[in-house]
Amino acid sequence: MSPMNRLFISALHKSSGKTTVSIGLSAALTARGQKVQPFKKGPDYIDPMWLGKATGRDCINLDFHTMGHGEMVEAFNRHAQGADLSIVEGNKGLFDGVDVEGSDSNAALAAMLQTPVVLVLDTRGMTRGVAPVIQGYQSFGQGLIFAGIILNHVGGPRHEGKLRAALERYTDVPVIGALGRYPQLEIKERHLGLTPANEASKVTGMITEIAKVMEENVDVARFRQIAEAAPAFTATSTVPAPTINSSRAVRIGVARDSAFGFYYPDDLQALENAGATLVPFNTMSDDKLPQVDGLFIGGGFPETHAKALADNTQLRTEIKGAIEQGLPTYAECGGLMYLSKSLTWNGETHEMVGVVPGNMLMHEKPVGRGYVKLEETGKSPWGIIGNGEVPLPVHEFHYASMEDLPPNMDYAFAVKRGHGIDGQNDGLILGNLVAGFSHHRQVAGNRWAERFVEFVKANKQQITLEKTA
Repeated sequence: MSPMNRLFISALHKSSGKTTVSIGLSAALTARGQKVQPFKKGPDYIDPMWLGKATGRDCINLDFHTMGHGEMVEAFNRHAQGADLSIVEGNKGLFDGVDVEGSDSNAALAAMLQTPVVLVLDTRGMTRGVAPVIQGYQSFGQGLIFAGIILNHVGGPRHEGKLRAALERYTDVPVIGALGRYPQLEIKERHLGLTPANEASKVTGMITEIAKVMEENVDVARFRQIAEAAPAFTATSTVPAPTINSSRAVRIGVARDSAFGFYYPDDLQALENAGATLVPFNTMSDDKLPQVDGLFIGGGFPETHAKALADNTQLRTEIKGAIEQGLPTYAECGGLMYLSKSLTWNGETHEMVGVVPGNMLMHEKPVGRGYVKLEETGKSPWGIIGNGEVPLPVHEFHYASMEDLPPNMDYAFAVKRGHGIDGQNDGLILGNLVAGFSHHRQVAGNRWAERFVEFVKANKQQITLEKTA
């Protein structure tokens, strides 16, 4: 199979079951010996974790907000190499997006990547009505290749028969599978979406079971044929592939455990490309930091692990001391929450690291959610990470708010769209620490990973000079 064999899995709306289908299909094809490269549209950490587990390959995000078209094509082309086929999972519905013209929709991505679309259709409460819906999608999405439909949440054989008959009578889009209602296969959700694969128990068993259901109810081989029938990939990009610094001048500790798992694989690769060796550590089981020159504490769910985080007093104390002594540190969202004085959720309060002089309070509804635009203040110890011409494109999704933070703090960013820490600022600066709610991504318009590694290197060199002086 060609490296550019590909298909796009989408739906009419969110919560249609496309993620479960994508996981099951990816795992089923992988079990058949296929090298499947997963991609996910939009800013998301959780779905890509599951897709990565299902395929054994890092899932790569393709996001119109943070990436230019050329970057997306380059990333798709580079990561698809070496795979037998690529599967792109959409977000929300096929035509959903921020732009009313649809320039950032799933349909726009499928068109840009010239990729056949398979629709996962939630059939609850529908029979003959599926036909005009599909007709409308075909008409609205002229130019798209509608390669198949998977009927989901089918009520039984009779229901399935009515659905198939309507689609066969009024449309030319083939049904390539029908799934019943399998509550045991539903991945549990929490306030940010699905439970992350780094937290869910028995992940491998669940993925295997989902793949089994796909094998029994869906024509898995047909998906491979759809991918093979994708038109020749003619999309081009002048964006160069990332440069790689072969030296490993610094060591950066990265919190990697069930509390902190929100990292973009290409961001971690960018840190390594810039010359860093990444050293994972566990915030709940490690009693000391590894020997490192810098720290990166990403997002996650510290609230669900608050007691375990609080109980590890030795590590909390060591992290606080290291940051206060000038260890370069970047923390975002969950990392910011962990570095605060305390974290309150569901009526329980637990002590956190305490280097950030504020308390975290969890709410029932999101405090900050969606795409964010940040303007750099020039105060960051890393220097300017953008191009200085347009705001930094980032995103946030948090139910926490920072309480009791002293006034007149320094911030790396002014919020032009979104919430950040207080609706106006993000990227709190304390010595060599930068911590905020926004999730950054290493792209052409935001070189945060490169600048952070450069700063860690410069700080290490300064320490070395001071020791030898």
